[in-house]
This record gives sequence, structure tokens and C-alpha cells, in this order.
Amino acid sequence: MLINMQEPPPLKPLSSKAYKKELTYYHNLIEKLINNMEKVIRGKRQVLEYLLTTLIAGGHLLIEDVPGLGKTTLAKTIAHLIAIAKTKKAVAFQRIQCTPDLLPYDITGVDIFDPEHKRFRFLKGPVFTHILLVDEINRTTPKVQSALLEVMAENQVTVGKNTYIMDDLFFVVATQNPVEIQGTYPLPQAQLDRFFMKIAIGYPDEEVEIGIVREDPSLNIMPKIKPICSIEDILGARRFAKQIYCDERLIQTAVRVSAATRQHRGVELGASPRCSIMLLKALRAYALIKGRGYVIDQDLVKLAPLVVSHRLKFKDIRHNAHEFIKTITLSLLSKINYKEKALHAAEILSGKKI
Repeated sequence: MLINMQEPPPLKPLSSKAYKKELTYYHNLIEKLINNMEKVIRGKRQVLEYLLTTLIAGGHLLIEDVPGLGKTTLAKTIAHLIAIAKTKKAVAFQRIQCTPDLLPYDITGVDIFDPEHKRFRFLKGPVFTHILLVDEINRTTPKVQSALLEVMAENQVTVGKNTYIMDDLFFVVATQNPVEIQGTYPLPQAQLDRFFMKIAIGYPDEEVEIGIVREDPSLNIMPKIKPICSIEDILGARRFAKQIYCDERLIQTAVRVSAATRQHRGVELGASPRCSIMLLKALRAYALIKGRGYVIDQDLVKLAPLVVSHRLKFKDIRHNAHEFIKTITLSLLSKINYKEKALHAAEILSGKKI
């Protein structure tokens, strides 16, 4: 059952015509991105939607799955499709292969002495890019993992006395392999909390896999893909997503999902208010991807496990975090008075409550 029976007015005083025009523009843009990404990443539309939800919400994505499912290809593909407006060339893409001997300055950069000018100058690390792939992040030490904390949380890097601001588009896709534990360093909760969403790709079905084997799209198709939108388009989608309508009851439910994790006796560390903020951003971005100017309760059921689960620490490690969050979400949504909400929506549409 939908919380919003009809499309309510946007949060900002845009005219209905202007609002729908922008909604259509950005939804069509997102559809073009997904359609082009599907040329390479086959049979995984839901994964692509989650990737773009994270990008449009301004967060960073953690992908945990077994090797060979296209985690690295996913990050490369989205980088191929976004252009720098002035040059019309694809945005900058950097890849960090995490290993135990990696050092923090291998990621952020370091001050080096210039003997010719007799002064120090900053040599930028790979984080100074538009889209950054951190491959097998759990194979490097916590000291190196922590080097990403500031840049992912605040979009800046501090080295010595100087602070360097990142590009507005800055987007991190990190991967980790959950199968092997030798030579790995589990991400601490502080680092996990910097990731907006954690997803898995999963195996393709047989028909899709046959097509992948025949065409090898990562090798034969991805290099030929051209940009179809600009950085400004993505930033525009981010700004517009903030105007997507979310009913007060859904906002309250999102907050209560986080609060419930703090009160459960099986949870050692629950979700913070930051998690609630991220969840609301996810709901609005996902609604835009679906072409709606409003959030529905099904969005919350889908996204809550992906946004909240990795931020929790359970007393029993065998606990299924996704099922736990989904059960809480469904329970809280069932308590909403739909009859009262339907009346409220009718009042909005009649002009009595705007």
C-alpha cells in the first residue's frame, strides 16, 4: 500500500509545470545512464539503480561480493559516461589496489622537497580525482583505511598545515571480498559509517552469463562507451533530489528505524543520527531514479537494509542484519494510519494544505 496516494506538491515553491519538467529531465537522464551501463553490466538493473542512488545522494558505495562479478567494471563504466563540460572528455578515474604494504600517503599524497626552488610542494595522491575505485579495501591496514576517513566524510584532504578541497563530484566505490580472511583487515565501524550504502552484485542468471561469455562486454564494449552527461548534470540531479517530497510519517519512520537499533538487546552498536540523514537522502534520490516526485513506503523497505545494516554491530556475529532491519521497517510501517494519510493527501491536493 502506498503512503502517498497522489503526487503532493514539492517542498520548494516551484510551479507544478516547472517541477514536472525538471523531474522528467533528470529521470530521462538517469534512464540513459542505466541503459548505457546495461551494455556492460548485464542483468543487474537494481544494482545500477543503487549505484546511482548513492551517486545522486552524494554518498560513497561499498560493494561486498566474491571476485569476478564486475565490481571493478561497474566503477569504470560510470566513469566513462560522465564528462567534464569544458573538455567533453570523461571524468578522471583512479584505482587503488589495496595491499598490506600500502601507506597513507600513497592514497592522499605527500609534501616533497623541491631542491630547485628550495621549498616543499604537495604531490597529490590518487584520491584527487572524480571517481575513485578502492579495490579490496579490506586487504590494507586500518592505518591506511583511516586515511580515507576525512576525504569521504568532508570532501577534503589535510596534509600538514594545508587542507585541499576535492571536486564536488568526488565519488568513492570500494570493494571487498567476504570469502577470504587471510591477510585481510575488517573495516572498523568508523570507516563503515562513511559508506552511504553497502550492496552485493550477485551471480547473473544463465542466459545473461552466456551473453557475457560470448561478448566479454568489459573488454569489447566498455572502452567504446562515450559520455552522455556532464558533471553539472549529476550535480543538478543532486540539487533536485532534495526537493523530492517525503511525507512526515515516512521521515519519522526512517528515524525510528535507526532508533530501534539502539534499543535492541542484540545490538551492541546501533545506528547514529547520521544514518537517519543518509536514509532520507537515499529515499529521495531513489524516488527520482524511479521517476517519482515523492517517496513511497516500498522505497523505505528496499533501502533501509542497504543504508543501515553495515552501520550496526551485533553481539552475535551470526545475526542477519538485512533481515533484522527489514523486519523492523515493516513493523514500523504497519503502525501508520493509512486512512488518516489518505485524507491528508486529499486535503493537500484540494489546496487546503499547501
